[in-house]
Order: sequence, then structure tokens, then C-alpha cells
Amino acid sequence: MSDYLNTNIVLYALDSDLNKRVIAASLLSQKPIISTQVINECSHVLRRKRQYAPEEVSRELSAIIKAVTLVDVGVTEIHQAWEIAARYGFSHYDSLIIAAALVSNCSTLYSEDLLMTDWSAAVSLFHWHDDLCIQ
Repeated sequence: MSDYLNTNIVLYALDSDLNKRVIAASLLSQKPIISTQVINECSHVLRRKRQYAPEEVSRELSAIIKAVTLVDVGVTEIHQAWEIAARYGFSHYDSLIIAAALVSNCSTLYSEDLLMTDWSAAVSLFHWHDDLCIQ
């Protein structure tokens, strides 16, 4: 089983904070799974919030894509996301991340901002806190 990285963890690989970069790079070195949604969200953040030029976005995210297993978000994930949102109250986009991790048979979903309540049967979630991953 593989690990799945949420958008914020991938962005930490490009962060100015060395501790976050080191941890993210360690996770990326394990060939995790990310979805096309993660790449699109990263692209948006890099362009809008970090003011990257399109060429910089392409260069940085192309390198990330080479380091991971990239999966598409499709109809299966969309339907599962609706079920997750209805059951757990997550936003649609967070539910798509969770659905992609489930469909990809990931054992762990690394994220900073998804806090699970009653979801341990499917994925063990780690929460990013003070530069440490804690369960």
C-alpha cells in the first residue's frame, strides 16, 4: 500500500521553511500517490499566492510529477466524494482527495488540514503539526 499526499504537503516541498521542505522531500522520495487535483491546486497556489511565472510552475510541478504516481480524478472518485461529504461533512474538494486516496488503495493520507473524526476504517490520517507528522 502506498501513501497519498494532499496538496499542502506537496507545496511544502517548494516552501521557504527548510523543516517543511525536508519532511515533504522525504515523503516524496517514497514515490507516493497524488491526483491530478493536487497538481491543479498546487498550480493555482503557486501562480496566485506565490506569484510563480507559468514556466516556473511547469518546471517545479513537472519535477513533482516525475517523483510520484499520478492518478486521475474520475467519475468513480466523484461519486465516492459525494458519499464521503454526505457522511462526514467534508467539503467536496477535501472529499475528492479522500476518495482518490481510497480508490488508489492508499494506507495513509498525509495532510495538514484534513482532520478526521470517524474514518479510521479506510485510511490512517496523519496531521501536520509543528513540523512533525503525528497520528
